[in-house]
Amino acid sequence: MFQVLINEVKAKKPLIHNITNYVTVNDCANILLACGASPIMADEIKEVAEITSLCAGLNLNIGTLNQRTIETMLVAGQQANQLNLPVVLDPVGVGASSLRNQTAQRLLDTLHFTVIKGNISEIKALALKSQTTQGVDAATLDLVTKENLHEVVAFAKKYAQALQTILVITGPIDLVVDANRAFAVYNGHPMMAKITGTGCMLNALITAYLASYPQDYLLATLNAVCLMGLAGELAAKRLQSFEGNASFRTYLIDAVDLMTPEVLAGGIRYEEIE
Repeated sequence: MFQVLINEVKAKKPLIHNITNYVTVNDCANILLACGASPIMADEIKEVAEITSLCAGLNLNIGTLNQRTIETMLVAGQQANQLNLPVVLDPVGVGASSLRNQTAQRLLDTLHFTVIKGNISEIKALALKSQTTQGVDAATLDLVTKENLHEVVAFAKKYAQALQTILVITGPIDLVVDANRAFAVYNGHPMMAKITGTGCMLNALITAYLASYPQDYLLATLNAVCLMGLAGELAAKRLQSFEGNASFRTYLIDAVDLMTPEVLAGGIRYEEIE
């Protein structure tokens, strides 16, 4: 089925509206082009509803918050909800400041999200309304391991059911969870944590896959998470001894661009967690 989804994105070329942070906006645009989708970035409140209505999905990211874009996200999200478009939220750094906490809660209270993606500390901060993050990175004690996997899955299923959404919890082990099913994804590489934007790029990628395969949002999300992790592995294999994280960033986007159904099918590593 994953082979089918790669081809669906390339065939449909979904236009994805991104209101994302200015640190990684270029990376989000390039990863969408690499997977076969098309990006548009519009954060002027006078046009966001109109732009959103032209698109197949909406990607929201609170990484670099300001009062103008907060209102813009709400308008775009309401338009997407009215049109039944998939909406993805990346609550970057929630738990680190009162503004981030208040904004994330306001978004959750106002909009319905198809997928919410964050590290475990960010997801716990949302669910428990607590301050548990260290900036935008997960606290070490929060990380998902094989030892606490089932405990985290139970927590994630309960929260996913409460929000009627799909949760993606990123880390050394990635989790894709809805109210009924959970998958652990073992693809990825430590170099992915040494560049800014891999999480933001994943959000954009997920949005493209949701827009291309509305028949099964959970499967589409799982596909995107596996693809991103495998792309990280392939990028790391290309690195020479004299190359570092800047080269890795380029190779990562290349890997998404060059991914084939056969390579994806042969390289993904995931399991369903009961």
